[in-house]
Amino acid sequence: MPATNHDPHTWGELARVVALGAQIQHRKARGKGTKRLENRVDEIREKAQAREDARKKK
Repeated sequence: MPATNHDPHTWGELARVVALGAQIQHRKARGKGTKRLENRVDEIREKAQAREDARKKK
């Protein structure tokens, strides 16, 4: 179930994206690569959007 009517993400997905965002910022501050974490955030967002699009088509 989406967290809000305007957002396709569930509460768990929102928590994962926020946690990954914190890791990304920490790694950037230390001068390390973040591409893998950014790709994971993109995967979570795409999956949530696809699920919501499929639900709306019904």
